[in-house]
Amino acid sequence: MPAPATCAPRSLAIDAALRAFLAPDADPARFFAFFDRRRQVDFFADSGILASAGFLPELARRITERVLPPVRDRASLKDAVGIVFHGRHDLAWLNALPEALNRRFWAIVQPVAGPDAGLPRNVTEQMLEALLVVSHRVSALGLEPELARNHPDLLQRESPFIAQSVEAARFVDGCRRALDDPASPHEDERHLVVLVEQCRAVLTRVRRTALTRGASLSLTYLLVRLWQSLRRIEALAAVLGAQFRPAAADAAAAQWSDLMRTAFRAELERGSVRRHFTRLVGLLALRVTDNAAQTGEHYVAETRSQYAAMWRSAMGAGLIIAVMALDKIFAAKLGWAPLNQAFVYSMNYALGFVLIYLLHCTVATKQPAMTAQTIAASVSEDYTARGDLGRIVDLVAAVARTQLAAILGNVTVALPTALALGWALGARKGAPFVDAEKAHALLADLDPLRSLALLHAAVAGVWLFVSGLISGWVDNWTVYERVPERIARLGWLRALLGVRRAQAFAGYVGRNLGGIAGNFLFGVMLGSTGAVAALFGLPIDIRHIAFAAANLGYALVALGFALPWPEIAWCALGVALIGMVNLGVSFALALWMALRARGAEFRRTGELLRLLGREALARPGRFFLPPRASTSAPA
Repeated sequence: MPAPATCAPRSLAIDAALRAFLAPDADPARFFAFFDRRRQVDFFADSGILASAGFLPELARRITERVLPPVRDRASLKDAVGIVFHGRHDLAWLNALPEALNRRFWAIVQPVAGPDAGLPRNVTEQMLEALLVVSHRVSALGLEPELARNHPDLLQRESPFIAQSVEAARFVDGCRRALDDPASPHEDERHLVVLVEQCRAVLTRVRRTALTRGASLSLTYLLVRLWQSLRRIEALAAVLGAQFRPAAADAAAAQWSDLMRTAFRAELERGSVRRHFTRLVGLLALRVTDNAAQTGEHYVAETRSQYAAMWRSAMGAGLIIAVMALDKIFAAKLGWAPLNQAFVYSMNYALGFVLIYLLHCTVATKQPAMTAQTIAASVSEDYTARGDLGRIVDLVAAVARTQLAAILGNVTVALPTALALGWALGARKGAPFVDAEKAHALLADLDPLRSLALLHAAVAGVWLFVSGLISGWVDNWTVYERVPERIARLGWLRALLGVRRAQAFAGYVGRNLGGIAGNFLFGVMLGSTGAVAALFGLPIDIRHIAFAAANLGYALVALGFALPWPEIAWCALGVALIGMVNLGVSFALALWMALRARGAEFRRTGELLRLLGREALARPGRFFLPPRASTSAPA
């Protein structure tokens, strides 16, 4: 069976050695001998579990080891794995091993019960020691103030984190007695597993509480580390317990396989800076996606009244955007230095988007960053709980028609408003307020082939995604730091507004600070991208569908509509493609992060697409208009 083509020659040698090891007459003692001669406690206790140092110290370590390779200790199993598997393609090679070969490998090295097939005494002793290390670590982490803040009962009653540590010590003592005297009574690991489940229940409650009280990055890091450690305790206990209970051997096989795969993969990724950043993205996503999902529910029109409200909201935003586009054209005439002009552009965008938000209007391209979170929540809940794709189809249809309403609401108002403002200003001036050169430049920026309009639209899509993250992060921070309560306690504010009005103002800030921050910074990003890119000599700017539609209107009025219809249609197509790229990039990034945050692995994409296709052919109208009497549950 040939090895993957991407493997290096050294990996081919490892491949041949491993295949010889996996021969039908292979002896697992050869594998355990590799273990037996090395120190294993840190391998079983640490590999695959987040480092205690935190994100930045771990990042510094990985970068330093890229420059100065670490000195490996051959007496340590952890380091020995890194010595054997140190090539760039080794992880890909391990992942590419055929499934049958993987099953054979784990079957050979799986420790099973019985007098002749158990783990060597030294390996068992070190696994017992590793179990104690992880258990005591969980006991200490379970008393962290971050946990008690979100679950005060931990300080008022017996903590399951401490109880599992006591039980783990009792279990280890029993295993050691059984090793010394096989005839001695031995209590199995089931009571320890029950306490581990109680610890998991506490972590679940803490995370639910964090949705309303907010979560810090340190709390998120702590929860992930605790979850990984509890899983390690369960795996080690199952493997060790199987040595004394033959009936538990099958149940321990899955735990052993998961333990070894996780530990080996972690050691192969030990120096990966990219993997470390990916893990940080996942941690940050846990903090912001649930807030964004709750916000996204407001961008899904399930009923005709909600659909009409979305149209009105989007039309209001289109009116303001037309004015913002006009302001930018006037600002461009000032001839200021690039950074000064970027500041003016940024404030125009930022204040305009904040005004749109405060007036409860909707910018179409802001929706995907929120609705993607709602779809991801539906996938992670409906799919994992019931495998129900019908509900997801309903949600996708609702999102599609709502998004269409927002786009059309923005464009159908921004374009006519631009035409009207351009005509009124031209009539007052007695000449087009935009000269022909500027008008042709505006049209050239919309050309989907002869300009970088689509690339610039993708840049805007990235900023849309980032602004959604900022909104979610600020919402989380506002709740976690109890900003509204602290504002309401300001003495000078109470004296100025009175207690009741100060509390009302504080509540308003708490509800809207995330949205204001996200919209303001989104405007700053849009306004400054071109100037910052120019400093580095990069041809990067932004294109946004609603502003592109308004610019098309101003250019047409300035040229007196003296353009061939094919050219006008080509520019209109450019506007539509800009919108598609805006939405596609923002939605894809937000959906990717939301799924990563929830740990959802959706493996029925093809089935879902086929179901969506059949639904679009059978009832296409539901993707454009909501039913007259919606019977579906809220998104």
